[in-house]
Amino acid sequence: MKFAGIIAEYDPFHNGHAWQLAQAKALGAEHVAVAMSCGLTQRGALPLLPDAVRVQAALQCGADFVFALPAPFACAGAEAFARAGVRILAAAGCDALVFGAETPDTDLLMEAARVLNSEAYRAELKHQLAAGARSFAAARQAAVEALCPGTALAALLDKPNNNLAVEYCRAILEQGTNMTPVPLPRVGAGHGQALAESGHAQFASASALRTLWAEQGADALAPYVPEKALELYKKAEVDGMYTDFAAAGRCQLALLRAACAQPNPFAAVRGVSEGLDHRLENAVRQYTTLPALLDELTTVRYPRARMRRLAMDAALGYTAALPALPPYLHLLGARREALPLLKHTALPLSHSLARLEQEGPECACIAAAQAKASDFGALCRKVPGPMGGVYRQKIIFLTN
Repeated sequence: MKFAGIIAEYDPFHNGHAWQLAQAKALGAEHVAVAMSCGLTQRGALPLLPDAVRVQAALQCGADFVFALPAPFACAGAEAFARAGVRILAAAGCDALVFGAETPDTDLLMEAARVLNSEAYRAELKHQLAAGARSFAAARQAAVEALCPGTALAALLDKPNNNLAVEYCRAILEQGTNMTPVPLPRVGAGHGQALAESGHAQFASASALRTLWAEQGADALAPYVPEKALELYKKAEVDGMYTDFAAAGRCQLALLRAACAQPNPFAAVRGVSEGLDHRLENAVRQYTTLPALLDELTTVRYPRARMRRLAMDAALGYTAALPALPPYLHLLGARREALPLLKHTALPLSHSLARLEQEGPECACIAAAQAKASDFGALCRKVPGPMGGVYRQKIIFLTN
């Protein structure tokens, strides 16, 4: 392992992320590239902090490159999220993928990935869903147990980081990349675990830190984030460069309501199933807050995270016509001395989104989708920003 890749959101960057970067280099990586969610996050929401703040935190704490994981892929289920991240890092030339897992067993994770990539699994999954499985996640586990009874594979899929880890391995296999999976144990707080539940003095989950910021401000994050990152966060707070989530909910609902002026407004939204488009339209017309709308849409079959992503896709007009994989490498930041590593990338590379959108129809499509997310985010900050910022942004360089 010489050039490691990490897929992340850094929402916000914290001590656990710094530990992961340090571990990658301790295991032999001379350089580390990050594919970072840009504009939107996998939970179907805006990130707490703008891309530039999160990029600077990553570079100052050990990353050598930060590439954008474009918004349509960042705001996606685990499978699409993982495929996009692997595509970006493989195209950049990474020879290893470093990620966290509750069960950091490479052989077991790869075995699970091979099962999930098989025709037998797809057939069994359809059978489990048709038989009335309680949810997709339950059907998935039941299908694996049916194919591999008495093994640890089905239980592996009961943990959030393991699930994402398996999807990373699936993407590596599907895309035929030369990247080696390098799972690390998740340290400190569990995924989404509140501070009071974790009991860790140094490590906290990103969701707990977003809650802490909302309740007490950036200073309260001091025990859980690197000092260099904290300085960036405190400045962002003073400048009002952080998301006002209440305003974001109102703005998103306004976009959804505006869409209702068209006939069948949500029929083309990606991932929408028959009948769900009408449920979404009815909920948009009836409810006056985004949380209430999501409450109405959420069921055992349709988890809240999926409904948040669906509502965001509908608000921003993301349809099934979007490309399935990122068509370019959008470089957000880098250490100058590492730039020679990017001489032979497998996808068009630039720090300029305007230049990348000239590379072809797929690039133009994703650039436009990214701009929508960027403008939405700028409007929803505590101090709203102007439109078009994603086209004016400059690459962030650091030197040793």
